Amino acid sequence: MEEKKKLELYVHIPFCVRKCAYCDFVSGPGSSKEQENYVERLLEEIERAERALDYRVVSVFFGGGTPSILNWELLDRILKELKRHFLFAPEAEITLEANPGTVNPEKLSAYRGVGFNRISFGCQSVHDEELKRLGRIHTFQDFRESYSMARKAGFQNINVDLMSGLPGQTCASFAESLNTIARMEPEHISVYSLIIEPGTPFANQKLDLPDEDTEREMYEMTGRILGDYGFLQYEISNYAKPGYACIHNKGYWERTDYLGFGPSAASLYQNRRWTNTRDQKKYMEEDKTGDQIRTEQEILSEKDCMEEFMFLGLRMTEGVSRKKFSDLFGKSMESVYGKVLEKYERLGMLAVNGDRVALSRAGISVSNVILSEFLL
Repeated sequence: MEEKKKLELYVHIPFCVRKCAYCDFVSGPGSSKEQENYVERLLEEIERAERALDYRVVSVFFGGGTPSILNWELLDRILKELKRHFLFAPEAEITLEANPGTVNPEKLSAYRGVGFNRISFGCQSVHDEELKRLGRIHTFQDFRESYSMARKAGFQNINVDLMSGLPGQTCASFAESLNTIARMEPEHISVYSLIIEPGTPFANQKLDLPDEDTEREMYEMTGRILGDYGFLQYEISNYAKPGYACIHNKGYWERTDYLGFGPSAASLYQNRRWTNTRDQKKYMEEDKTGDQIRTEQEILSEKDCMEEFMFLGLRMTEGVSRKKFSDLFGKSMESVYGKVLEKYERLGMLAVNGDRVALSRAGISVSNVILSEFLL
């Protein structure tokens, strides 16, 4: 019997208590009735989705917004519809994003009961003044309490998000955030650098941001400090205890097929890529079919696929496989990217070790520049 291919699912929940000052995602407050109506629309989209009979679902990620703002019974309905429509692997990783202060023991116990086996908390900082500047709705104590409740509810796979490059943040305050969270022993820590997106409140403010040298030091510090606590870096922004690298994250970088549901959700399926409309009102219109809510639809060429194989795969510390490149595209990696590989290996930015090609530590610090050169 032929083994089924891997499939990942993403579900966008566009509701939150209050939008953060840096947030560019499709999200905002919504009444209970609006949330219920949204879930009904989401269920319709799932019902019309590709059947994917040759696939088995290995991961599901509920992101937002703040998915934990929903009544747990609504989340249960979504998860049941996904399991009715798709074949799930028994060990599938099912993640729920949650903000501190939006969960309680009853909700967390219910999440475990309906099938969520991983939870991701947006902590961002252990300093209340930094959280307030970001427009976060919670304090660090709120995070501590939410984290403790999740452990008591039975979650044995917890991620914590932190941010660097914040207004007023110093290397010392960032180091304190890293050390404090690492001592709490989550299984996974994601560390993202603040990006000022157009159209956000931060874009119109004068911000006291760390300079480039300080941000570079923060990045180096992240690897050193988390490494001391036993966290392994497996991707530019992600660190995990052994055996806890996020399946869903790795799937994106390895170009595993995925289907996204909800406004702004992206999909990659059988070398077709599309993104749902960001317009929530348009998404909610009853007469819209699956194709009508999809924008930016394209069929990926071999060139597109080779580019993505390289600039996505090189985000992982293990890098990319030359053999897999040859198997997929019928030509050697050197025949396509020889000059770029030679250039950055000579500069010490790329490491070639047998079958694997990966960014060196020095290369990771300027990864955006290097990865852009793999666009043909």
